Amino acid sequence: MDAIQEKQSILCVGLDPQVRYIPEHILEQGYEMTKDPLSLFEPAARAFVIFFEDIIKATAPFAAIAKPQMAFYEAYKHWGVWAFEEIVKLCRRHDLLVLEDAKRSDGGDTAKAYAAGHLGKVDVWDPVKSEIVKRPSFDVDAMTVMPGIGTSCLSPFVEVVKEFGKGIFVVDKTSFRPNSEVEQLVTKTGRKVWEETALLVKQWSEGCEGESGINNIGVVMGATYPEEAVTMRELLPNCFFLVPGYGAQGGGADGAVKGGRVIVNSSRGIDYAFLRKFKCDPKDFAQAAEKSAKFARDDLNQALKRAGKIPW
Repeated sequence: MDAIQEKQSILCVGLDPQVRYIPEHILEQGYEMTKDPLSLFEPAARAFVIFFEDIIKATAPFAAIAKPQMAFYEAYKHWGVWAFEEIVKLCRRHDLLVLEDAKRSDGGDTAKAYAAGHLGKVDVWDPVKSEIVKRPSFDVDAMTVMPGIGTSCLSPFVEVVKEFGKGIFVVDKTSFRPNSEVEQLVTKTGRKVWEETALLVKQWSEGCEGESGINNIGVVMGATYPEEAVTMRELLPNCFFLVPGYGAQGGGADGAVKGGRVIVNSSRGIDYAFLRKFKCDPKDFAQAAEKSAKFARDDLNQALKRAGKIPW
């Protein structure tokens, strides 16, 4: 909440590297910096860092949060994970909170490992002390998680949220069209699966309130279904919604903010604005991203004003 108040922005910039969209001159720089000429993945990973260093620098004044999508990084093996870590460092350098879009899920020790590795601390061997100690690993501020398994899946993440003051966003009502047939299934209570999931989130989030009184456990609520955001807010009055689908997926600003207390994500519409909204020379990709981020921030803020939901 502090970052949103300070930046007066609910914009979240998705950092999703796709080689087919990255300017050729950046890909060439990545290759020139490669230390292993036989590597198929190092050049791409280095290009990701070069590209997003400029994107982050250009967009940080207009956004409160950055959201790197882990799928695009881990596809490039250990080099992709290295790029992810470097990009997290760049986000921190530019005062952006980091929301890792990883959508992890599982039960038991596996869920504990995911929660500890991404949000908490993991066991490592300290050769000086000759003992096992706990140290942060990815150490992001928040991450997305899948709720499908239920309480056994989510409880390890909830425990880490409470211990370290981090956040999670439970994937609930997605932005895809057509929408998930699973989310839309009607349960024996007459409510749909996504509504029942929201009620579970309300249970899981008890005791996870932050300093502002807002819950550190939120949900993903797609911008492409604004009317259902109203229902979601009735079910979850005290948490943030992470809203995908604004911009490239067709969700408008008014729909994106309809649920109130939202963080609205834009990825391709900002990262690759030089190919889309602000078409220009690929060498000016950062300037195009800056224009797109400023437009998105202002567009969303105007929508908040129209809705009477300005949070600052």
